[in-house]
Amino acid sequence: KPFLRASKVMQQRVFERENIQVLFNTNTLGLFGEEVLEGARLVEFKGEANERVYDLDIDGFFLAIGHKPNTDLFRDKLALDAAGYIVVDSPSTRTSVEGVFAAGDVADPNYMQAVNAAASGCRAAMDADRFLQQQ
Repeated sequence: KPFLRASKVMQQRVFERENIQVLFNTNTLGLFGEEVLEGARLVEFKGEANERVYDLDIDGFFLAIGHKPNTDLFRDKLALDAAGYIVVDSPSTRTSVEGVFAAGDVADPNYMQAVNAAASGCRAAMDADRFLQQQ
């Protein structure tokens, strides 16, 4: 896409970094390297008349951060919402499975900040402790 979804402050921080290159309208076809990451095969303007496939030498790669929760391994075990976030019985951290608690960005589609993830981790630990004491 031709834009970033991050806040203006975060965009500015990224654009000010000399060692970060933002590639708009670009899809990743693959990554390559022997022992370490050496490059990426990219396609710019995929499916359009001016489509261009090329390799870019890189030593780091961020496809996107925080756009999709990493919950696929729970898909058949816990209730997930339409976007893939673990459903919790808010304000607790209880999930659809008794004795299972979820915390952090996988259960929070709204705030997605490290401080909130840490706080929800603490809440999950307290919820788990209470659960175990009742068993």
